[in-house]
Amino acid sequence: MIVDDELHGRENLRMIIDTYCPEINIVGLAASAAEAADLLENLEPDLLFLDINMPVLSGFDFLDTLKKRDFFLVFVTAYQEYGIDAIKAGASDYLLKPINIKELKITVKKLTELFEKKSLEAYGVNRDKIMIPESHGFAVITVDQITRIAAAGSYSVIFTQNGKKTVVSRTLADFEDSLPDGMFCRIHRSTLVNLDLVREYSIIDGGSVTMTDGTKIEVSRRKTAEFLQKIKLRAKPI
Repeated sequence: MIVDDELHGRENLRMIIDTYCPEINIVGLAASAAEAADLLENLEPDLLFLDINMPVLSGFDFLDTLKKRDFFLVFVTAYQEYGIDAIKAGASDYLLKPINIKELKITVKKLTELFEKKSLEAYGVNRDKIMIPESHGFAVITVDQITRIAAAGSYSVIFTQNGKKTVVSRTLADFEDSLPDGMFCRIHRSTLVNLDLVREYSIIDGGSVTMTDGTKIEVSRRKTAEFLQKIKLRAKPI
């Protein structure tokens, strides 16, 4: 689906995709964030081409209004200074206007591979790497380096074993869907922990875990049974 407040921008991108990227089928066009929200609910596209500078709600503001983001995202804009913000917003890629056909083809090839990988994950093949946005670009780490992920409104904070913490524009629910099954557990409404990096569990004061970095985190009563079941599968008792 294409979202752009300018008619020429929408139609031009659709024409280029139809001509040079036959593997993509455009299912809808939206001229505003409000129109895009309605179409997303009905069409459920796998991929969204999203303009950034739009009236009322920008592309970034529009994403913040969504409760669910089950699609790949490519920002399309005339302003190259938004590159880092695009990565932080979880974009798979970033295209500059006017559209360069060669760059579009590279993006589509990348997205095709991502979609195939997502399809494999649905059958139990999990990702073992994740992109972490940084001020100069992004870092690629293996998921076993993640100690915990904490909710911060519509954002999340990723804590890694090297002591770094990074704020990303994704919810805990997004991470639960994409991280390896059985390796992570939500022990509290706002905290997801790496079970392989839990050092200790205590029932004192209602229950808490201590991570390998020394961080102590409460385990909510509602999540205790699920946590104990999952941790026993990761580390069998003797």
